[in-house]
Amino acid sequence: MEFHKYEQLLQTISAVRGGDVNAREKLVEQYKPFILKTASHFCGRMLEWGRDDELSIGLIAFNSALDSFEPDRNVPFLPFCRVVILNRLRDFARRENRFQDVCHLDDEILLHHLEGKAAWDSYLQRTIEDERREEIEEFQKALAEYAISFEDLVEVSPRHRDYRRDLLRVARSLAETAELMEHLTNRKQLPLSELEKISGVKRKTLERGRKFIIASALVLSQPERFIYLRSYINFEP
Repeated sequence: MEFHKYEQLLQTISAVRGGDVNAREKLVEQYKPFILKTASHFCGRMLEWGRDDELSIGLIAFNSALDSFEPDRNVPFLPFCRVVILNRLRDFARRENRFQDVCHLDDEILLHHLEGKAAWDSYLQRTIEDERREEIEEFQKALAEYAISFEDLVEVSPRHRDYRRDLLRVARSLAETAELMEHLTNRKQLPLSELEKISGVKRKTLERGRKFIIASALVLSQPERFIYLRSYINFEP
């Protein structure tokens, strides 16, 4: 999530905590796809609104996360929500005895320590660290499809502000255009001619910044897949 958008989200959450019902309803509606994805992944099947209890549990958990989220913990909002949703779903699954392979965690830790007690903080941090590590590994695999490594990104990361601004502008254009992203994912190549036309950046510059553009576009185009990277990487020009 880009920095300024995340700041807007924090402001909206603050309004929700202040009793703004309209802001809460809009935020819940906005993040329904995230709740659906999280619950469906947990259950191992596609869920349907109005049919599956797990989605109702997810909605309740999301609202609970809104009420208990603390920005000062330096944990991004969506990962925090995912932890809360999964914990509630695990408890629901335990009660319903629907999933034999679900890890049964202590209710005292999962449900009664949501207000910042030490046990919950410890569990949350461990979970966030695990998720962050898994996301980085997933990003490494995604980059490998384009013959790009983390070491490459360190080497090609733009040092000059104007150069970085231009490449980020190109990456945003790429990420926001479905046809261009389809070209990239199918052919594993940048659509150089199209990008040159819509961005005004010269072809040689695009070729030189290829790896940085691709890596940035992958993160920007898949906000729910690379939540931590979107939260921690500064995509501002």
